[in-house]
Amino acid sequence: MSLVILLVTGYGWSNYRHLLNGLATSDVADGGGADGAVDILLVGMDSRTDAHGNPLPEEVLRELHAGSNDASLTDTVIMLHIPNDGTSAVGFSFPRDSYVSIPGQGNHKINSAYGRGKETEIASQQQSGVTDPAALDRAGNEAGRKMLLRTVENLTGSSIDHYAEVNLLGFAKITESVGGVPVCLNSATSDTYSGADFQAGQQTIAGPAALAFVRQRHGLPRGDLDRVVRQQAFLAGLTQTALSGGVLANPNKLRELINSVQDSVVLDLGDDTDVLSFAERLRGLAGGAIKFDTIPIEDAAYDTPDGEALKIDPRAVKAAVRAATVPPSAPASPTPQPPPTSASQQAAAARVDVLNGTSTSGLASKVQDQLKTQGLDVGTVGNTSKRSSSVIRYGSGSEAAAQEVASLMGGMPTEASSSLSSGRVQVIIGSDYDGPAAPRFSSGGAMALDGTARQQEPAEAPISAAGIPCVN
Repeated sequence: MSLVILLVTGYGWSNYRHLLNGLATSDVADGGGADGAVDILLVGMDSRTDAHGNPLPEEVLRELHAGSNDASLTDTVIMLHIPNDGTSAVGFSFPRDSYVSIPGQGNHKINSAYGRGKETEIASQQQSGVTDPAALDRAGNEAGRKMLLRTVENLTGSSIDHYAEVNLLGFAKITESVGGVPVCLNSATSDTYSGADFQAGQQTIAGPAALAFVRQRHGLPRGDLDRVVRQQAFLAGLTQTALSGGVLANPNKLRELINSVQDSVVLDLGDDTDVLSFAERLRGLAGGAIKFDTIPIEDAAYDTPDGEALKIDPRAVKAAVRAATVPPSAPASPTPQPPPTSASQQAAAARVDVLNGTSTSGLASKVQDQLKTQGLDVGTVGNTSKRSSSVIRYGSGSEAAAQEVASLMGGMPTEASSSLSSGRVQVIIGSDYDGPAAPRFSSGGAMALDGTARQQEPAEAPISAAGIPCVN
């Protein structure tokens, strides 16, 4: 028994050292979240180089249907949260066309964050006199990774502990090394852009076919949103395959997987002890305990200077991430509530009317329900003429109450109105309204546009690694 333990331990340590010795590493994340949980940013690069910066041969690019692309764009961005006890995990996908705030760059699509950070750093290095292309590329890539990581941190309110990046070739190689990944499609599909050519039903894919599966967006009912669901379903299948024992317990497959990771993956996993503790935590994950979801989407056809994009509400994203990652705390003992501020008192005493000036039916009633939960006295609820801007009007002496209501409504503008009596506040909802109960697109449901009205569809259940979900 001692000899067997020694051999198994030695084999595992040998593979572990082999992995670390040839791994491409990066120093991007700060690591070590104070909450004990681990947040990892998983990034799929639309890159024509390997993990060490070497250009891929033309024949490989043709096989992968990669084409030519000099921009540093990200095809896949997923934040994986593993709680301290290691018994579950949740992954949030960020569609590549999500229109977000990029630090120091303004609002742009999230898939450009990496490239913008890289270009800015290269320009700075060149001004400092650096001319070596390899050195410029290394510095640019590090800056690009940090820019993307900071963008996700700002958007979610989470602190990213580790970073993992895979390129096109590496993705294909990893799927081959594990013996393929089971997936399921609702219907047959074919796409010349990505090289996708699949039949309906369950099937196992690997190599270029697997890459085509997660990259296809042309010909899908919801375009990039369906591609995100594809990526989640694929990761669920990959997780199930890897954790089932078929890979980790097979010496040949494990060695192939390590070689693939060395050629194609850039990791920021801290020191040796950190990597070992991370691996130990992953051992406790059962397939069904890993779920994937997509950040909330407000508008799937949002016009921007960068072209059509996905409108994102950072507040909704933070709320969704927090709801999925922060464990419920134990019930606290009742504590005396502080006395309300004078503004709160005035708002509670005021009579608030809600008028709907949009094409979304029932919106005033939904806002009424939200205000009632805040203890406000809601009077008239109805419709008014269509308008583009939202406003809160108030009568004489009700400015403080109107400001309090505006804060509860997400920061709506206020204005005095001589037509309103003292103690009256009027909430008028325009098409720009994005406060509580505002219609939004769900992340997983089918999208529907009806004129200017955007109705929220019921969200689909998150994808789990417990089975093989059928997707578009």
